[in-house]
Amino acid sequence: MEYIKLYNGKQMPLIGYGVYQDKHDPNGCEEAVLNALKTGYRLIDTAAAYMNEEAVGSAIKKSGIKREELFVTSKIWVQDFSYESAKKAIDKSLENLGLDYLDLYLIHQPVGDYIGAYRALEEAYDKGKLKAIGVSNFYPARLVDLCLSVRIKPMVNQVELHPFFQQHEALKIMKEEGIVTEAWGPFAEGKFGIFQNPTLVRIGEKYHKSAAQVALRWNMDRGVVVIPKSTHIDRIKENFDVFNFHLTPDEMQDIAKLDLGHSEIVDYDLPMLMRMFHEYKIHN
Repeated sequence: MEYIKLYNGKQMPLIGYGVYQDKHDPNGCEEAVLNALKTGYRLIDTAAAYMNEEAVGSAIKKSGIKREELFVTSKIWVQDFSYESAKKAIDKSLENLGLDYLDLYLIHQPVGDYIGAYRALEEAYDKGKLKAIGVSNFYPARLVDLCLSVRIKPMVNQVELHPFFQQHEALKIMKEEGIVTEAWGPFAEGKFGIFQNPTLVRIGEKYHKSAAQVALRWNMDRGVVVIPKSTHIDRIKENFDVFNFHLTPDEMQDIAKLDLGHSEIVDYDLPMLMRMFHEYKIHN
């Protein structure tokens, strides 16, 4: 396993297992997490809005792995973005997961009263309920504003990041702020023919690796944490087999040419997206 150190000194695995979109099959989610843990993953990334914290918690318990060996992440949803609601949401996530603490807890979206919610995260961090705190989907302006508005700066920012949306400026700003970048959708959700991309395939042939493995290694070599998601055991194992090679500067430059400079998965400038975030409820 490779790690990156958060600014508070906590070590975070450079690769983890994501469970987004597993909410419709709790048993399948539990089995997938168990397979990931057996494979060697130690970072598990879930969220209250994924509706599968309980399945993740069950898998962790059944795995028999010592708690201190795991790095468990969850996220608070927009519905609970206020100081008082966030305090309850943190305790609910811990209850669902069956854990005494979370290694990382994130503000899921940059909308609503996320400052109020973040105050609750700071308080829970002080109490040891959360070993690290951060945000998700915060683009540069929002991220800098938050950093200047809170007592404890985010330690992690989880954003869309893959060879077709490389976010160079955002990475620069996060580095300046001492914030670790974590990539959701490291395979671009399968778009752009990523698994057959000629550049990624060509580089992979040199190392006897797949295009997917090259995409993960590219991010990891930039110091970006990746959380690939798959429920298929063969793919779970393949995604984890990325520790025995590194890309050369020329190969990194070849991949840099794939950047489109924008996302074709989600547009945070769309008013309808903000409405959707506010309208989506995860509890009564």
